[in-house]
Amino acid sequence: MNQFVPDTFFNGQILVKQDRHGYRFSIDAVLLAGFSEIKPRNTIVDLGTGCGILPLILAYRTPDTRFWGVEIQKTLADLARENVIENGLDKRIQILCSDIKTLTTDMVSGPVDIVISNPPYRKADSGRINPNSQRAVARHEVKIKLEEILSVSGKILRTAGKFFIIYPSNRMIDLLSGMRESGIEPKRIRTIHSTQGAEAKLVLVEGKKGGGSGVKISTPLIIYKNPENYTDEVEKMFLP
Repeated sequence: MNQFVPDTFFNGQILVKQDRHGYRFSIDAVLLAGFSEIKPRNTIVDLGTGCGILPLILAYRTPDTRFWGVEIQKTLADLARENVIENGLDKRIQILCSDIKTLTTDMVSGPVDIVISNPPYRKADSGRINPNSQRAVARHEVKIKLEEILSVSGKILRTAGKFFIIYPSNRMIDLLSGMRESGIEPKRIRTIHSTQGAEAKLVLVEGKKGGGSGVKISTPLIIYKNPENYTDEVEKMFLP
């Protein structure tokens, strides 16, 4: 049986191969892509790119942009490169198989305009570690911790550069305080709720390197309008 399964995105406009048994991207990546504000001629770094889904979505939506996807796991980095080539975006997206902690501005032609990340959510000592090593590294802070992601982001961003992340709401204080310590001031927050009236499980945050104090709390993002259908806002995120 083939190890990789093909999925399509944007009504078949993007083809994404994923490991049948390893880590596969979730709706979190789609929500983060919808939240991120990318402009033409921006240079963007995706920390922990996995199969390359975020650069693929954002490069498709925003022409004349350049992306660097950084992934420590070689099997995922190789898969991301295949996806980039398959979609004809290899001139705009470069995949680096590298430890994020060792990343420097020279490695990504920086300082860069934007850093995005859908990082491991769980502390290494919390909860059951998935026996599949690829999934474990993607979900738990096995290879990198939140403060290390924030520190690297602060170093490679240009002054006034932006940072976008999706993270569990119960760790939001860790995230916001860590951003400020890294020189990235939180500027916009949006909570994510599975349904209307449900508690937030995730949060989207935008930060600005060297930004002044003051943060905007956006309206909540609701994922489902009923058990079988996304809300209209989320549905649009799956369209080209």
